[in-house]
Amino acid sequence: MKQQTYWLKIKLESDAAFTRGDGVAGEVDSEVQHDHYGIPYLSGKTLKGLLSASCAEVISALQQSGAKNLDMWKESAGRLFGKPGSKAAQSGLLHVGDARFPLDLRKAIMQDNISPTEILESLTTLRRQTAMSNETGAPKDESLRTIRVIMRENIFASRLDFAPPLDGKPVEKADEERDLALLAACAKALRRAGSHRNRGLGKITITLHDTNPFISEQDQTNTHFSLLKEVKPS
Repeated sequence: MKQQTYWLKIKLESDAAFTRGDGVAGEVDSEVQHDHYGIPYLSGKTLKGLLSASCAEVISALQQSGAKNLDMWKESAGRLFGKPGSKAAQSGLLHVGDARFPLDLRKAIMQDNISPTEILESLTTLRRQTAMSNETGAPKDESLRTIRVIMRENIFASRLDFAPPLDGKPVEKADEERDLALLAACAKALRRAGSHRNRGLGKITITLHDTNPFISEQDQTNTHFSLLKEVKPS
């Protein structure tokens, strides 16, 4: 592969709940994932899982459309995310880093004498939701839940690293271009992340970049995706 490192830029189009799976007693029932400085992030493991699920949807759409060379696209999916049941390439060649705020912002926050709680509260807000009774239309007893969400318009970046193939053979140029086209399609198809997506949270826009988007804004999503757009039915 001519280049080993790429980036994803993730913009929150709505408030998002990148939850860590628990809450804080007496404060929130669902807390967002954040580091010890109080800065929210989306873990690379979670993001890769979302991209992998998005990839499965893209492959399914190609299959339903009767796309040519479907097996080659499936091979690309295997290189990126791994093949089910294959111990040798179980996780694929793609490593997805945590999606985080710009480094300059994180450094500035860490240097200021601000408590993690204050930092977290400055970047998030609380949402309260309750379940409604289908019979009475009134809120159900003890159904009020408080969740913390990261405010819309925030932008994260995730670094993508490609490991060399386990067999030591370099990836052919045509396969590399196909891998990047499929990755761009996965980014385009992934529209929501986090919990409570069915309640309007977690709407996102993801773009694929050749360099860190916080340093050089060079959106290459459509450039890489163009190869997949040319796919015709068999």
